[in-house]
Amino acid sequence: MTTGTPTPGKSTGPAARGPARPMLLGIAAAAGFAATFVLNRSMSVQGGSWMWSACLRFLFMLGPLVLLVALRGGLRPVLRSLRSRPGLWLLWSTVGFGLFYAPLTWAADAGPGWLTAAAWQLTIVAGMGIGAVTGQGLPRRTLSVSALIVAGVVLTQVPHAGDTGPATALRVVLPVLVAAVAYPLGNRRLIGVDGLDGVQRTLAMTIGSLPLWLLTAAAAGAVAGAPPAAQVVQCLVVALLSGVVATTLFFRATDRARGDSAAMGAVEATQAAEVPFALLAEVLLLGAAVPDPVGWTGLALVLAGLTAHALQPRRPAPPGTPPDPGDPGDPGDPGGGAVRPGRRPAAVGAP
Repeated sequence: MTTGTPTPGKSTGPAARGPARPMLLGIAAAAGFAATFVLNRSMSVQGGSWMWSACLRFLFMLGPLVLLVALRGGLRPVLRSLRSRPGLWLLWSTVGFGLFYAPLTWAADAGPGWLTAAAWQLTIVAGMGIGAVTGQGLPRRTLSVSALIVAGVVLTQVPHAGDTGPATALRVVLPVLVAAVAYPLGNRRLIGVDGLDGVQRTLAMTIGSLPLWLLTAAAAGAVAGAPPAAQVVQCLVVALLSGVVATTLFFRATDRARGDSAAMGAVEATQAAEVPFALLAEVLLLGAAVPDPVGWTGLALVLAGLTAHALQPRRPAPPGTPPDPGDPGDPGDPGGGAVRPGRRPAAVGAP
């Protein structure tokens, strides 16, 4: 017989059920994120300004996100949180979205999409490092499995390394390193603020980063003039596919892993799936070469690492762990994991 009280010593939240479910959300998000690397490179090759590529994505995201959150009945909590904590949202949205995407689009100007996608996998290690620094722990198993994924990504890119000189590689890797640290840092600092779920947080961060994007648009207009029509269309595709759909899926995944550093590391590691997704898109759309045996070995290591993360055992949550605002126990509930009478609190597993 089911009761409304969790079993002592047993975690009942999403993280407690293992990382497989949030990892599926993370992998789905990775497919959308992969479009960013391919289309940003395409816009760069066609002569589009990286500044327009950066700001148009977030300006185009605003309308669909407002509509989506409003239809779910969750717009008022977003506006209330922005009014009550303007400094918090401005700072960490600028970090999590601004210092993430502006360097990423600049890197697309400097080198090929495959190199940008590969360098972006540094976010896996960066996310775990941030978790360790902020006191969330650094599980040894999670670290070793993520190292396996990074090794696989490196092997995937080895066949292409001869086509790119060290100077170009640095012009790509250094800005992507900034992005790889900024994205998980901003995301983690805003998880759970005022009980906002993943969709609401995506909207709040988009609004919080608007001052930066408006300044970037002004600079782009002064330096490069109006964006070409092809770039506007491609930015709209990136905004909807990567900015709205993929970002919301990824934030929902991190909401489900909240409070469990191993599960959070596993979710962030799913971004490694962007590499095979981007590779597939480049082969089909841009005529890129099919991987050689070394590349296939790297892809196999990436998949093995993702599988190992998904099979990690969960540990019980400590007493008093707060509910997870990202738990969509009721798909029609815009409040996410808000606890209601007769509903179990969503406890979150801890390492």
